[in-house]
Amino acid sequence: MKIAKRSWVGLICGAAILAASSVYGIDAKTYQVTGPVLEVTATTIVVQKGNDKWEVARDGKTKITGEVKVGAKVTIYYQMVATEVEVKETKAKK
Repeated sequence: MKIAKRSWVGLICGAAILAASSVYGIDAKTYQVTGPVLEVTATTIVVQKGNDKWEVARDGKTKITGEVKVGAKVTIYYQMVATEVEVKETKAKK
């Protein structure tokens, strides 16, 4: 009887882990921006796209092929990922 209970507990835990990993395994949609570099810092790259300036954050995990410098034409691939979500209370109707 104890073996059957352990098997069910193991099966349920395994299913929960599989479900959680599949939810977190979904990648955010990837976007891109192409244009000449206007500014480069340790944490950002600013690119001109038409009349707009696009400032894209970067970190130690950012894969860079070649040398990023002002004036170079680059294509930056990025994802939009929420870092915080704040839900506002709605006023109840009378």
